[in-house]
Amino acid sequence: MQNSFEKERCDSSSKKWKQATKREIEIYNRNDIRSDFERDYTRILHSEAYRRLKHKTQVFFAPHNDHICTRMEHVSHVASVASTIAKYLGLNDQLATAIATGHDIGHAPFGHHGENCLNNLLEQKEGQNAPKKFWHERNSLFFADYIETLPDPNGIEQPLNLTYAVRDGLICHCGEIDQQGIKPREEAIDLYSMKRPGFIQPYTWEGCIVKVADKIAYLGRDIEDARAYHILDMASYRQLREIVGSTLGFERKGARALRSGKAVNTTVLINDLIVDLCEQSSPEKGICFSDEYFKFILELKKFNFANIYNHWRLEEFQIYAENIIKTLYRTLMKAQIYAKSGRVGQVLRLYPKLCATYEDWLIKHSNYRPYSIEKRAFIDRKPVLHYNTPAVFDVNENESYQKCVIEFISGMTDQFAIQVYEEIITF
Repeated sequence: MQNSFEKERCDSSSKKWKQATKREIEIYNRNDIRSDFERDYTRILHSEAYRRLKHKTQVFFAPHNDHICTRMEHVSHVASVASTIAKYLGLNDQLATAIATGHDIGHAPFGHHGENCLNNLLEQKEGQNAPKKFWHERNSLFFADYIETLPDPNGIEQPLNLTYAVRDGLICHCGEIDQQGIKPREEAIDLYSMKRPGFIQPYTWEGCIVKVADKIAYLGRDIEDARAYHILDMASYRQLREIVGSTLGFERKGARALRSGKAVNTTVLINDLIVDLCEQSSPEKGICFSDEYFKFILELKKFNFANIYNHWRLEEFQIYAENIIKTLYRTLMKAQIYAKSGRVGQVLRLYPKLCATYEDWLIKHSNYRPYSIEKRAFIDRKPVLHYNTPAVFDVNENESYQKCVIEFISGMTDQFAIQVYEEIITF
């Protein structure tokens, strides 16, 4: 029902407002033109991590086809879906949009396969059932808190300093876990205390909306792109028709999501899922779909895994992507001894693109200080480069340095990872 969540809206009348708008430090250019969440939205929008999303994989790796969905387009879809739902239900669409826009800024290159590769590189000391050490939801929060910066009026690079509600939405956005009746948690917690993605609900209803919007945005679009790359055969199209018929019935409006017996119409599918969610959700029931549409989503998701995400053509590229990530990792890990002595530039000089970006990363985010042969001394370039950023990595400590390398690789686009990989393997 329209405006049925108006009393749950995250605004100045909400009991959660003070915590939701809490920042680590006072913002430097406060005025009354923008709300707190509009500020967060523009800070994310201007961040470099957001810009790089246009060259990061959604499903199909490093696409040459301009009309295939990239991570940035996916984020835009999620923001559109979340804003539409939030407005209709009477929630804060500015908060929903800010969370949605930033929810994937910590995503690795090469999509979820790249994420798995980075996680596998981190030693699992606790065994196979240990919590993931690298997961992109947590990494989005980490990038927002410690990696991404914007220049202040004096040109000094400062952290994004986002509100608690937006930061919470970033780490809680996981749309991979299938849940009905999602409701926000009541308590504010240390966000870095979360050990697994998806199991702790967001702090706000707006965060819950983004969590569901993520799923709504990708299901149909992934099928559309698979069709463009001729991933699906006629048997797959017949299976799609059976899914629609068995879950929604061909006479119901949801069957409009299938056209000509072949492809799911993305815009119609998104519209029908949004409408069903808005009609079914309430503060008492939580954010939910009807039983028919929830079953439809589960079946569609299973279809995508069987026919798209595990397709042999994608698996072939995954082998290539894994080799790229492992090569970059091994190369940068070998540079640790030179990082300790401030000489990374010397050992990586044969790879100019990798060398320049990695040394700048170390200067900005670690205790690394370059050694000047001319001055025969260590120099602190951080003030010269106008970085007011904490040293979150210790190049002298093995586990911290490994984390430094993993995070550096995670920020790469598909194209940049391929370029520096070719620098390494080309003689």
